[in-house]
Amino acid sequence: MGREQVHPDPAGETGGPSAPRGIVVGVDGSDHSQCALVWAAREAERRQHPLHIVTAYSVPIFAASGLDGGYATVDDSVIREGAEAILKQALDKVAGYNIDVDASVENGDASGVLLEMTETAELLVFGTRGRGGFVGRLLGSVSSALPAHAKCPTVTIPLICADRLGETTDDKHVLAERAKSGHQPIENVVVVGVDGSEQARVAVLEAAAQAERFSAPLRLVCAVPQYNGSLAWVPAPMDREALFADIKVQLDAGVAWLKSHFPRLAVETQLVDGSPVDILVEASRHVELVVVGTRGRGGFAGMLLGSTSDGILHHAKGPVMVVPDRDDPRLADRSSFGPILGD
Repeated sequence: MGREQVHPDPAGETGGPSAPRGIVVGVDGSDHSQCALVWAAREAERRQHPLHIVTAYSVPIFAASGLDGGYATVDDSVIREGAEAILKQALDKVAGYNIDVDASVENGDASGVLLEMTETAELLVFGTRGRGGFVGRLLGSVSSALPAHAKCPTVTIPLICADRLGETTDDKHVLAERAKSGHQPIENVVVVGVDGSEQARVAVLEAAAQAERFSAPLRLVCAVPQYNGSLAWVPAPMDREALFADIKVQLDAGVAWLKSHFPRLAVETQLVDGSPVDILVEASRHVELVVVGTRGRGGFAGMLLGSTSDGILHHAKGPVMVVPDRDDPRLADRSSFGPILGD
């Protein structure tokens, strides 16, 4: 078993959030965060890197009404005790994993706390929405902003993943989705959305490393939407066939480049006609992980990266990793392997 350490002192007293390395997971006691916790613990075990569990809170301030109006605050110690209880529950849940674990309660805006931790973390994991208290405040509407601004890759775990992670839930939306889609076996494949942009190539490199950790093949998916109205004059059948042929040549060149850096990795490509969001959301139902970049080219396939990645995050039926744009020396030799998509 790994060691366990708990650091319950709030950030406000210690001069700021701790600077954890390895895998960071945000918890709030909800079913959503329990799924994220299990996925993060398994990932820490796969990588043999430490796991840092964090919950965050800020003390609410209420404006009083009446002639003697003023401001009142809730007793900080009561909230801290609740946060510490959540951490204790989380530590108990991961006690059986062969990993080093520590945990902390941080005082401050939950999204700000986790974003600061991405400066040093290797990976940030969280559920798609939470309970509305502690770190759960960021797992709703703010969750889409977190991947966009994080300095390290993030993984969001939707509650519908409970079954595949050995968790249970009585959430009515999850139960309805299961009843509609039925049981679908999970294919040991990592899928990454590509569009020829450098940001997508950064995502591909991260996805390849993750596929190796899963001992799984990597599937590069390029989804090409239909022409918009501004291109309605183009003879669609002829030009679309030429477009697909051109993309295929460049995808093959990209695979050759990727294999030069990951020679033992099985890589396949999938060039499909349709909405990138729809294609990747559907893929998320039955693969281990879907990977996208934070932004893309904005062209015919680039629409899957950037604002549309929100659509993938909000509707995904499985774990989604978002990889931030960053420098990588392996990008320098891509042009030597053949044409680059969109050039």
